[in-house]
This record gives sequence, C-alpha cells and structure tokens, in this order.
Amino acid sequence: MSQKHTNALASESSPYLLQHAHNPVNWVPWREAFLQKAQQENKLLIISIGYAACHWCHVMERESFEDETVAALMNEHFVCIKVDREERPDIDQIYMTACQMLNGNGGWPLNALALPNGQAFYAGTYFPKEKWLQILQFFVDVQQQNPEKIQQQAVRITQGIREIDWIKPKTETPLFGIEDLDTLFEKWLPKIDFTYGGNGYAPKFPMPDNGRFLLRYYLLRQNEKALTAVETQLRQMAWGGIYDHLRGGFARYATDNTWLVPHFEKMLYDNAQLVSLYAEAYRFSKNELYRKVIEETLDFVAAEMTDENGAFFAAIDADSEGQEGKFYVWKATEIDAILGEDAPIFKAFYNVKNEGNWEYSNILHQTESLQDFASKHGKTAEALQSILTNAKSRLLQVRNQRVRPLTDTKILCAWNALMLEAYVEAYRTLQRPEYLAIAIKNADFVCENMLESSGQLWRNFAPKNKAIPAFLDDYAFLGNALVHLYQCTFAEKYLLIARKITEYVLTHFYNADGQNFFYTADNTPQLIARKIETDDNVVPSSNSAMAKLLFMLGHFFSENKYINIAEKMLYNYREKIIASGAYYANWAMLYYWQLSPLYECAIVGENAQALRAQADEAKFLPQVFFMGSSEDQSNLENLQYKFVSGETNIYVCQQENCLAPVKTVAEALAELRFW
Repeated sequence: MSQKHTNALASESSPYLLQHAHNPVNWVPWREAFLQKAQQENKLLIISIGYAACHWCHVMERESFEDETVAALMNEHFVCIKVDREERPDIDQIYMTACQMLNGNGGWPLNALALPNGQAFYAGTYFPKEKWLQILQFFVDVQQQNPEKIQQQAVRITQGIREIDWIKPKTETPLFGIEDLDTLFEKWLPKIDFTYGGNGYAPKFPMPDNGRFLLRYYLLRQNEKALTAVETQLRQMAWGGIYDHLRGGFARYATDNTWLVPHFEKMLYDNAQLVSLYAEAYRFSKNELYRKVIEETLDFVAAEMTDENGAFFAAIDADSEGQEGKFYVWKATEIDAILGEDAPIFKAFYNVKNEGNWEYSNILHQTESLQDFASKHGKTAEALQSILTNAKSRLLQVRNQRVRPLTDTKILCAWNALMLEAYVEAYRTLQRPEYLAIAIKNADFVCENMLESSGQLWRNFAPKNKAIPAFLDDYAFLGNALVHLYQCTFAEKYLLIARKITEYVLTHFYNADGQNFFYTADNTPQLIARKIETDDNVVPSSNSAMAKLLFMLGHFFSENKYINIAEKMLYNYREKIIASGAYYANWAMLYYWQLSPLYECAIVGENAQALRAQADEAKFLPQVFFMGSSEDQSNLENLQYKFVSGETNIYVCQQENCLAPVKTVAEALAELRFW
C-alpha cells in the first residue's frame, strides 16, 4: 500500500518508531547527524518520547502528529526527533527529569523542547492538538524575539539535571542495624492498603520488589502486618481486572484503587517480576492461587511474547481498533450467546453485569475464592472449576478471532534478563523442567547474540540495524539472572559471564566520586548529562541491582572487592532506604542480607542438583546462596577439595568457614539459623 508520507523512521527497527514512519511530521531518529543539522540550521529540537504500547502516545499521534497543519508548523521551525524510551532509556531519563523539575510529574508521551545542543527548556506529557499548537507557536515567537530567555532557561534546567543524582559518599565504615529496617517498615506502614493491597491510592502499580522485600522482612522479624500486606496484594491482583483471567498475565497497572480497571498494555518486565514474586510467595506458603498465576502467566508468555529463538518480546499494546481494552472486555449478551447454560454461573463468579462494570462492557474479575463461591452456590470446588475452565476456553477461542493488539517485538537485554530470572524462579518453585529449558535457551540466546568477547553488551537485538550499546540495567539485570541460573544448573559458565560483564561495568560505568555507577558507559556517545539511577520503581534501579550482583559475586568468587563496593553503596543510600522503603525495596533486600544469617550451601557429588531441588521444595531460603558441582572441577574456591568420589555431600558455610559435610537436605536445614 502506497503512503502519502514517509520519513526517516522508515528504516528503523523499533515498532514504536515505525508507527510514526508515515506521519506528515518529518521525524528523525536520535542521531548525531540530526543534532548537527539542527545546529547548522539554528532550529530548536522537538524530542518526543514514547513506546509502542502507550495508549496516550497513540492518542497524541492521531490528534497532532497525523495532522497536516500541526506537521507543517513542526517541520518549518523544528528538527523533530522521535525516541523509543525502551531502546533509549538514557535519553528518556534526561528529559523526564526536566519534565519533573518543571511540572512536578511526568509520563508518556514525553515531549521536550530543546536547544540544538540538546539542552531542554520546556517539557510536558500529553497535549491536545490546540494546546500543542499554542505551545509550539509561543516558543517559535520567543526564539525569534528573545532567544536569550530560552537559552538561560535551558542552562538552568541542564545544571539541575546534572546535579540532581549526586550524593556525598560517607567516609565511615559501613554499619547496618535491624532497627533501620524496623524504622523503614513503620514509615511505610501507613501507606499500605490492607483491604486491596499495594499503596492506598490510584493508580496502582504492582511494584513487585515491594512484596519480595516484605516477605524477607517477615522472615527476619515475624511481623504479621508485613506478611498480610504481601498476601493481600497477591490475592487481590490475581482476582482483579489487572489479571487476564482468560489467558494469564498482568496489565501494566490499575487505574483504580481495587485493581479492577487496568491500563491494558502488557509489559514483559511486569510479568517477569510478578512471576518471580508469586514464585517466592508460593515457596513460602504453598498457596495454590500463586501456582495458578505462575503457570498461567508463563503459558501466556510462551505463547504470545516469545520468539522462535527463545527471546522475549517487549510488550503488547493496550489498544486495538483504536480503542483501549477492546480486545479484552465483554458484553453480557456475548457471554450468554457463547456459554449458554453455563453463562449464569460464569457471570456471577466473574462479576459480569448486564449494564457492564466499565464503560458499558465488562472486565472479568473475581471478588471471592473459588471455594467460597462454590459453597454458596451448592457446588464442589472441583465441579465449579470444571465449568469455569471449559467456559474460559470457549471465550478465549472467540476472543482470539478479534483484532489483536499489536505486539512490540523489540528484544531488550534488561527485560529478557528479568524474564530469564522469572523462569528460573518458577523452576525452583514448581520443578517443571520445561521452565529451566526455556531459561537456558534464553540465556544462551542473549549471551550468543548480545554479548561481545570484551564483556560489552548490546541493549537490543537488531540484526538488520545497528544495535544500541547497553546501559547499566542491561548488565546488572543480566548478571543477576545468570547468578540465579547458575544456582539451578551449577553450570559455572553463567557465573563466569556474570563476572566478565561486571568487570566491564567496573571499568566503564563506575563513578569513583560518588561510589556508584553511571547509567551510561564512558566509551559511548555522551548526552548532556550522565545520569545515576538509584530509585527502585516498577523495576529495580540499575544501581541497586548492580550492588546486589556485586554482593552475590563476591560470595561466589570469594572476592572482597565486590562485597566492599556493594556495602559502601548500600551505606551511602542508608537514609534514603529508611525514609522511602517502597521506592528503595531492592536496596532493602540487600540490606536484609546484611542482617539475616547468610549462608553458602555447597553441594558436591553426582546427585548435587537433585539435592538442591529438594532444598527449594523444603523451604523458602532467600538467605542461602547455592553452589555446587557433580564432578571434581570448579573455578570456585569454596568448592575446592570437597569432592569425594561416589558420594554427594552438603557443606553449610559462612564466610568461607564450612561445617562438617552432611548427606541430606534435612540435616543441612538443621544447621541453618534462620532468623
């Protein structure tokens, strides 16, 4: 089909950029050549940032970027740059910081106006067409009549962007106390919603690391409120509309306080981290609801977010046929026609109303357990489950005939690493060998296609386009995932790769002045600032993930340098962790390792993997690092001289001091002091 307009985005690989390739706006990708073009022509920059699954990005495109009048104004006075925030989070961080400094909030689409050198002087999110035209014309006039005013604003904002991340490192020896985590939880407690889970306000984002930390805090202090907070959130999310009850998997967030109405896009990073959280919670409690969520979500990921090479796609759109959520919602009459005599019980269980429960349609959600509902309706749980399973299968067949939301097929290193870790955690929890096989296939794909012999990683897999050099989260998340994979397989190649990429990070990302890590490497093209990412949000911060990786590798390789860096980083952010636990939860998990008795469990002999699996089945052990080998060959100091032919022994060690070997998991567990 011929297109009226085609711009420079047509040769890009990002689905988001390609969505804008036929706008009348003369979009260009972020390239040094286009920045030079702006300087040569003395044109301001429009830097418009979004992602393929973003609903309001689509709205602004339809209203403004497909409009000939708007495009004419943009093309005449600006160099218009489109950025996929998931490919270039480094660019997004800078202009999101500018937006937050100017407005106190942010979001996507993110639209920044900047000088030709990239220094922003204005930024905002979604703008209706008329407002967007007004803003552009205002700054065109200012640039023509009083350009110094814009330049002064840009200098102030740029200085703020450069200074906002900096902290003064502490000089004293790191000390960690249990009272710090108690204070953290007491400050967090008033913000927890004990009715529906999560924070007590809308919109609600899952924030999986919050739950993972609270589980550990419960283990450390036996604080029932911490456990209740986790269990409430896990139950209500699994029952709510944020969960896809027909296919499995979670939407990005809920727009309301009860997890009913999702923002329907499905992100790889959310589903990955939620699988890891539900897996840990299942190992702790053996709650069958958690098993159901793990299995259904990974079924969804395998079917809809995995390519033939074992790589994982980035996201699935919220919109189809121009409407948010249309693919997922139901009219009561549709359900009646499809399910017939089973419709009443299905509609009652999933709270389907004739008038709809959201914009005249229905979002499937449950408000009580299967067992309680069955009892009220005079059925056994097994009989009700059979009806619901059959009904969901029939509805899913019909839903699959609808126009599907688009899939963002980008393959991102960091997000693949999160899903790799999720499959590892699911395997450890449910002992399903296909989960481990998928994890190994993905790890091998990433290491073969996105890792150079120097230890450098690529952000994205783009065989037909130039790949983007990786950022700190790519290294940190992949390193963490490989350490977890090693603990399942005892294949030391994964640990060795994790150490190699860590050494690359220490060489090219370390900020000696701040005792932390820049988000970008020193050997890649520089932007107007090198950001330092420390706050944990819907994904962990790259610095907290790097600190955890260093701490783990320090124990596996008996490398005190790694441990010292991690502990200094943790101590430097101690006050922020205590004051803002919900946004430093990954840091707080590293803090947990400082306080809970930490063990290295070395399993050596031909049955090493079988015994490790038994340990996972027996207890949730977040304070135990597993290492092992089925033969007398290892690069790990803590496995040396432990192999005895014909035997499998378990050594429980602390700080490289090991107790006498035992033969069974039960004996090993008896040697652990848990809390």
